[in-house]
Amino acid sequence: MIKLFFKLLFIILLVYIIYIFVYPFTVDVSSLKKKAPELTAMMKYRMKQWQEEGKKIKIQKQWVYLDRISPYLVKAVLIGEDDKFYRHSGFDIEAIKKAIEKDIKEKKLKYGGSTITQQLAKNLYLSPSKNPVRKIQEAIITWRLERTLSKKRILELYLNVAEWGEGVFGAEAASRYHFGKSAIELSPIEAARLAAALPNPIKYSPSGNSKFIERRTNLIYFIMQKRGIIKEEFTEPEKNDSQPALQEKKEEEHMIPKDSSESVQNLSK
Repeated sequence: MIKLFFKLLFIILLVYIIYIFVYPFTVDVSSLKKKAPELTAMMKYRMKQWQEEGKKIKIQKQWVYLDRISPYLVKAVLIGEDDKFYRHSGFDIEAIKKAIEKDIKEKKLKYGGSTITQQLAKNLYLSPSKNPVRKIQEAIITWRLERTLSKKRILELYLNVAEWGEGVFGAEAASRYHFGKSAIELSPIEAARLAAALPNPIKYSPSGNSKFIERRTNLIYFIMQKRGIIKEEFTEPEKNDSQPALQEKKEEEHMIPKDSSESVQNLSK
């Protein structure tokens, strides 16, 4: 009886290990070169969540190519989410180390240090949980995405599947929902507000007036001005503690690396 128990346990563990390491290699990453994803894992997760909560929410999404998205939004998202996007191969090792240190300090899986490619892997194929199994699968899929797709395509996919509110997915749907215009028509401040909401788009609305959105918008807009992305005379942010917040973001969210011009210069690649 004991031998049978251990055999069953061994089989269960073997199946689980196979699931962890084999599933990431079964997803069809190559089709993403030309095909736009229909429903992502995140969308399906939200649909199930709404059903359980009795909410009648429909997904709003509209695919657009990268050249139909405002360059201001593209650059604002890179600044806010992954400023080293064009310099890494899917993983920001420095950000991951700092995230792990904070997780250990706070004794919980809170900080991910995720790059845009990692976020895309999660959104397309995995659940939003932060358990170690999901992180292993995310790493494998991230590696495959970087080997299979160009940086431009990864960015295009991400901007079309990113969540920007309940039922709102992608830059085009987000722009129309929050600002009543197409993604190509976004102003610099609107782009900064959309980028500011990405860390928690359900809790914080880009068109809302939360302190989190205001502070993060000011930071992103400030950096866009400083880099010359916004074609207007550079000015300091309004008096609202943005400078201390800027230093805080350097330390906590790694928004501004020492040499942060490369991600902007390489957008045309």
